[in-house]
Amino acid sequence: MNIYEIISFIIYFIAMTAIGVYFFFKDKNGGEKEYFLGGRQMGGWVSALSAGASDMSAWVLMGLPGAIYLSGMNQIWISIGLIIGTVLAWTLIAPRLRHYAILANDAITVPEFLSNRFKSKSPTLRVSCAVVFVVGYLVYAASSVYACGNLFALIVPSETTDMRVVGMIVFSVIILAYTLLGGFNAVCWTDFFQGMLMLCALMIVPIIAYIITSTQGIEGGAGAPDANYYSLLVNGEFNWTSVANIITGLGWGLGYFGMPHIIVRYMSIKSKKEMRKSQIVGSTWTFLILTMTTIMALVARDFLTTPLTSGDKELVFAYVVRGIFGVGPIALIGGFLISAILAASMSTADSQLLASSSAFASDIYKTTINKKADDKKVLSVGRYAVIGVTLIAFGLAMMVHFLKLTDLMGLVSAAWSIFGAAFSPVIILSLFWRRFNYQGAISSIIAGFVGSILWMVLFNLEYYGFNSLIAGTGLYELVPGFIIGIATGVMVSLLTKAPDKEVTDLFDKFKAVKGDEDLVCEN
Repeated sequence: MNIYEIISFIIYFIAMTAIGVYFFFKDKNGGEKEYFLGGRQMGGWVSALSAGASDMSAWVLMGLPGAIYLSGMNQIWISIGLIIGTVLAWTLIAPRLRHYAILANDAITVPEFLSNRFKSKSPTLRVSCAVVFVVGYLVYAASSVYACGNLFALIVPSETTDMRVVGMIVFSVIILAYTLLGGFNAVCWTDFFQGMLMLCALMIVPIIAYIITSTQGIEGGAGAPDANYYSLLVNGEFNWTSVANIITGLGWGLGYFGMPHIIVRYMSIKSKKEMRKSQIVGSTWTFLILTMTTIMALVARDFLTTPLTSGDKELVFAYVVRGIFGVGPIALIGGFLISAILAASMSTADSQLLASSSAFASDIYKTTINKKADDKKVLSVGRYAVIGVTLIAFGLAMMVHFLKLTDLMGLVSAAWSIFGAAFSPVIILSLFWRRFNYQGAISSIIAGFVGSILWMVLFNLEYYGFNSLIAGTGLYELVPGFIIGIATGVMVSLLTKAPDKEVTDLFDKFKAVKGDEDLVCEN
């Protein structure tokens, strides 16, 4: 146990909670829109780093570098796919979605945008979205809780107490506190600072570790890599395994077009000028984060004198930090750098909690349970939903921990595929296809969601630690799920009645927005 690292963690937790308290008092008279979307007043830097930080959960500092450390450069296809996906999402989706959401009666959630886009008063679409939200966000939030438990056990070891469980409890309480109090503003501003912390940590640690290794001639415990370690192909061979690995990695980028907790940031940006700023900052941040993560994994092989195994590979970043800043008062710096892992987890979990609670409050409660609910009531229900989702996610993380069902990367992969397959096709079709109708949207969401889960169960369960019903293909379920979602949305739209004139008129109004026009909601 290092007292300086613990002090760093305490300072970090206090700072994050203080942000929530500040926005609680600042926005205490605000309503539903203020709590769930920050009044649509987010600046470019905050929106960009918040979107990036909420995207890059703990896997970017734990799962990904651990995989590259052990398996080699064939694991970087995920990074390449995410970089491409980020740039395309900021360029093609973000400005269009912001404009369309404002025109669609100032929609503040993804389900509300889709319902307003098709001028539908039926709750079917919103309820379908909410079901996906609940399943996906519970898995996603559980991965963040699980990651923080592993990190806490490293920082505060104990032979008598399961510190992973203690860490999960502490993390859940902190994240619940500032999300519950401050809403979207608190989430975005904490994500902004956490995104800066992640970037600083990844820019500093690998460079210092490389300098130490080069000047002191350290020979890492991992030993010399095998001949295929630096190959982009699995085992250096061009076969189906390598092809599936490449498609899988690139396929991760498809998730960006429909990840609810990310694209809601696009909707919150206050002006076209800030949107341009967000596009540059967001894309650059993601590129730097993923590039430095790869460098971190490669440097760690030479820097760490004790080789890591599959059991502790996810702590490669923390071990390198401790190797540099692990002794004396300088460990205070190390504690803040290790806090970057907490930042990655918390910045993702808070966004998931808020997105799921807003979906329940705005898209289920207000539309089906209590249609006469005012903003104050919806806001209260949303806060209760934050508590409920946190408790269930904590329980799921505990189950994964004690039953050893899967690892961090497995949890994130499952959640990412659920959202990407369900929402990316419907968002793309909604923004670019005039003939797309309400029936096609519902069918696309359900088909993508079910298709990705069926592919996971039939072919990919071995990746998550179970026995697949059919021999594994090695192809990430997001890819076939996305294809199924797109194909179903197109076919159902063409086989059913064309959208009403008011729907196409809204689409035409959206398409007529000039490139330099800055929409402002009139509601």
